[in-house]
Amino acid sequence: MHKRIEELTLNAWPALQTLTHHGWLLRFADGYTKRSNSIHALYTEPSIDLYGQIEQCERLYVKAGLDVIFKMTPFNPQELDPILESRGYTIQDPTSFRVLDHLDDIEPPSHEEVKIEEKLTNEWLNVLGDITGISERNKAVKRKLFNYSVIPYGFFILYDQAEPVACGIGALEQGFVGIYDLVTAPACRNRGFGKQLLLHILQWAKKNGATSSYLQVVQSNLAASRLYDRLQYKEIYSYWYRHKRIEG
Repeated sequence: MHKRIEELTLNAWPALQTLTHHGWLLRFADGYTKRSNSIHALYTEPSIDLYGQIEQCERLYVKAGLDVIFKMTPFNPQELDPILESRGYTIQDPTSFRVLDHLDDIEPPSHEEVKIEEKLTNEWLNVLGDITGISERNKAVKRKLFNYSVIPYGFFILYDQAEPVACGIGALEQGFVGIYDLVTAPACRNRGFGKQLLLHILQWAKKNGATSSYLQVVQSNLAASRLYDRLQYKEIYSYWYRHKRIEG
């Protein structure tokens, strides 16, 4: 089941191009996010030469003008992480992968000022940009990623007195809703807006047939982790990235 949910995350957060190389997925998206520009060793042939496989991946990412990034999950060959460490790859963004098994008992949101769109809009992108500082270049990449995806999405903006205070994405597939880009404006944090937005996404997902939810939270984000704890999201595994800059 865990590997199936990992596959859902790959579908929900797309790349511009994905190559399959002896069971490894090599994803490329002009450098926008590690998730869309990294190597995922979900399936590995038993006879594979890991050193040769790594070197081939490195050549392809250097050709694309990108740093080489591996996403390290429990599904990788056990030897992969120590090999990458020995080759100078550093650890980045240790992350908790969490699942909420049932949406039946989710409380309804009490803050009603929300907008939900099925397509990525300029308004949503601008709110994300105002909150996170995402560049115009990366906005353009994000627009490509999500406009061409066949996954059903909900793009949410939460307002307070007509001012946008938070935004997020829900991605629906196989009875799950994945939570992405859940962010609150810095001046509006610690006021419950993040929770209200998440409750709106879960309510929308339940109405659209979802029965469970998953999300990923960087372990150093303690405020978000506390929110997800209160809503009963449980960690099912952790992952991290291995990163190296290789000069072409």
